[in-house]
Amino acid sequence: MITQCAKSVCGRKLVVVSRVPGTFFGLRSLATSTSSSNGGSTNLNALTWTDFFQMRKQQRRINVGSSIFTAFLGCNASWAYLSTMEIDPTQTILGFDPLVVISGALAASGALGYLFGPLIGSQIFTLSNKKKLPEFDAKNKEFLRKISTNRVDASSQSFSNPVPDYYGEKIGSIGEYRQWLRDCHAYRRKAKEFL
Repeated sequence: MITQCAKSVCGRKLVVVSRVPGTFFGLRSLATSTSSSNGGSTNLNALTWTDFFQMRKQQRRINVGSSIFTAFLGCNASWAYLSTMEIDPTQTILGFDPLVVISGALAASGALGYLFGPLIGSQIFTLSNKKKLPEFDAKNKEFLRKISTNRVDASSQSFSNPVPDYYGEKIGSIGEYRQWLRDCHAYRRKAKEFL
């Protein structure tokens, strides 16, 4: 295959391709061929809504798993410290029984560890989905914009007419999103009827 480059009048490089010398000459522009091939590949690899909801479920599972793990680590770290302390059962700590204070410290360290879990989980999710992350962030912004425009006014809620998932956290598929829209419509209709 023989390839020669020449500059055209408009300043783009043209590639002359000959598969068999003397039989076929094709001209193509490098700028248009690379842009069309890049555009075609991004359209084929575009993130669909189904893939977005699967990635969203994966992100939630990773965050919950890392929260449980960090809560376990927090409890174990505080237990390692608190188990070495000498406790006088006749003395109080801040006016409370020492056993109550130690139990509260274990629970507080577990809760603090649970709150640090999403920090680690989001890093794991980012590292595992580096290629799709920009598309995921764009879809997430679009999804949150749709949720904020379609959500209901929570001021007219009642026991018989509860607000349907105000932040859309439980939406995990397109069908659940459509059901959420129907629930919001029913909520609005009931709120108008009772007012």
